[in-house]
Amino acid sequence: MVRKFREELGIDISSVLIPKKHISMNKWAVIACDQYTSEPEYWEKVDMFVGDEPSTLRLIFPEVYLERETTGQKKQRIENINKTMRLYLDNDYFEEIQNSFVYIERTVKSGKIRKGLLFAIDLELYDFNKGSSSLIRATEGTILDRLPPRIQIRENACLELPHIMILVDDPDMSVIEPLAGQKAKMDILYSFDLMMGGGHIEGYRVNDEELLQGIYNSLIILKSQETFLKKYNTDPSVSPMLFAVGDGNHSLATAKACWEKLKKTLTDSEKAVHPARYALVELVNIHDPALQFEPIHRILFNADGEKLLDAFVKFYGNMGLECGFEYTGNTDNIPKNENTKHVIPFIAGSKTGYIWVREPVFTIDVGTLQHFLDYFLQENPEVDIDYVHGRDVVEKLGRKDGNMGFLLSPMDKSDLFRTVIADGALPRKTFSMGEAEEKRYYLECRKIVPGYLR
Repeated sequence: MVRKFREELGIDISSVLIPKKHISMNKWAVIACDQYTSEPEYWEKVDMFVGDEPSTLRLIFPEVYLERETTGQKKQRIENINKTMRLYLDNDYFEEIQNSFVYIERTVKSGKIRKGLLFAIDLELYDFNKGSSSLIRATEGTILDRLPPRIQIRENACLELPHIMILVDDPDMSVIEPLAGQKAKMDILYSFDLMMGGGHIEGYRVNDEELLQGIYNSLIILKSQETFLKKYNTDPSVSPMLFAVGDGNHSLATAKACWEKLKKTLTDSEKAVHPARYALVELVNIHDPALQFEPIHRILFNADGEKLLDAFVKFYGNMGLECGFEYTGNTDNIPKNENTKHVIPFIAGSKTGYIWVREPVFTIDVGTLQHFLDYFLQENPEVDIDYVHGRDVVEKLGRKDGNMGFLLSPMDKSDLFRTVIADGALPRKTFSMGEAEEKRYYLECRKIVPGYLR
């Protein structure tokens, strides 16, 4: 069965590492590195809470520090990460789970339980380039300039830790959901409360042959050309897409880039079995009621609001589009965003208002905003941008002098697969799978260097 998963679905379940029982899981598991990038105080609190205890905090590079540290400081941090990975392996901190999936139940902010399935995917079946027809596809455009610091971390690492979440379009809930009623056939691996308000998480080992067969059968059906054509009404020449990357697009692209470089040094037989050919991910059904798509808002720093608004009108006006901006007393007085007229609220110091474009060229409002911001940031290099979750964060940061925040509308998650299949990757940072505290926490690991000796 393990071989069938690998050869027919590009799924590897041969090995995953979890901390041994004496490790404090509450201090071990840390939220995805690309969260709270404008709030260094969050990461300072995590550092104080963890202290000297073993923690994934010491195995990751929180992106809040990418722009705040010098080149020398970043180099030292990466060296410390790689050193700590080897130290944790040498100190025998891990239990290896072989030939198994990990079924995950995560209680999120709403109180609902989000169900997931942990395994590794074959990077040979993933392509983040525009126009990809691979079995696993990116949902947002990959910014190649964002990969080098991530590559520097992974290329010398002996472990990988995933915050990558991929999605499957399974309206019949045939892959993951049946496991919820089969816990008697699974060993529990962990159950604890996540730090900093992350909710509760439980993990179960899935190695029962009947359960494995059920997962395999359901994925084979979803992968089939017949199911794909019926579901999306595509041309028969279009290759099926089974998985879409929901969170961690750039992290998976980093794993792919490292693998493409590494495999040039390997023989064909080594390529077939090298652990770095795979990347550890958590699979979630896009139809899971606990999975909510949240908009990702924009914050600009060191920005002249009036200059930006004038540039926006000129930018789309030169394209022959009717556009403009209005000031309002608060965000309650802003018109509704519509397909025929994109309306995007902004907060700039003491001012509140919205920009608008009638009959926009982009399907969703994030495309309208990001297309302009890409131009504006290039023309104004002194302006910085960050992508944040939650209206409260936009309100807090946007009110500060020199800052400007834009509020975007949520995307209907049921449109994701059809849109990616038809149009390709969406504009970057289009949606978020839940709010910041609901993101995946680093917990499980996997060796990506063969034959590592303790």
